[in-house]
Amino acid sequence: MNVTVCQSCGMPLTTPAQFGTEADGNATREYCIYCYKEGVFQQPNITLEGMIEMCTAILKEEGTDEESARSMLRNQLPFLKRWNRSTSERNEKTNSVQPVRYVTLPGKRLAGVSARTTNANEMSGKGCIQGLWDRYFTSGQLPAPEAARYGCYADYTDGIHGEYTILVGHEVAADETLPDGMNSVELPPATYAVFTSRKGPMAEVVGEAWGAVWAWNHQHERTFTGDFELYDERSMDPANVQVDLYIAVKQAKPSADQ
Repeated sequence: MNVTVCQSCGMPLTTPAQFGTEADGNATREYCIYCYKEGVFQQPNITLEGMIEMCTAILKEEGTDEESARSMLRNQLPFLKRWNRSTSERNEKTNSVQPVRYVTLPGKRLAGVSARTTNANEMSGKGCIQGLWDRYFTSGQLPAPEAARYGCYADYTDGIHGEYTILVGHEVAADETLPDGMNSVELPPATYAVFTSRKGPMAEVVGEAWGAVWAWNHQHERTFTGDFELYDERSMDPANVQVDLYIAVKQAKPSADQ
């Protein structure tokens, strides 16, 4: 079953018991029962910031670092349906989000540590991505210090809604033999829309960059053949990281000056 999230608080909706209800008693998969019941919001006057603080407290109780939880929620909740204000404001916001460039790249092979996850799991605070980064940097299988690192997303089952493979690693030759404990992902030749983050702490800027991708008004162009985060020389200082997100798309778009 595909996992969706509540469009108010971001909670993963994995069982019918978690679904909110409309005024006629029918279930809705847009909202959870804690946010929406019998056709009305249970906290009708709560603000976005109030929701972020409430959810931060919940995730903290479940073991998530408070700063990481708050940063994640601030990057993700504004794009949920409840907080997307009016249609005109939403269109104005999403129309302003654009890739910095489009590039076509040959296929590449990435090797590192990997796992299966979903966006719902990551938003719940019970995801695996941070743990993979920790495992990778303590694996003893790192390339040269100046080599680029990748966070790769591949083998999607249902776009942003279903499972995908997340691999943290580096590029290797197609015929390179991998040491025990290392996995690989083969990315096909593809055209990518490239989004570039601002400079800042890694936990903040990566989430912001993905928020820009989710707000992008050309979601229908994504192919989900494999996307990746590129960490190069601009990412050596964890407190002042700049990262590029490569999002696979159907075809290249002309630049603004063409």
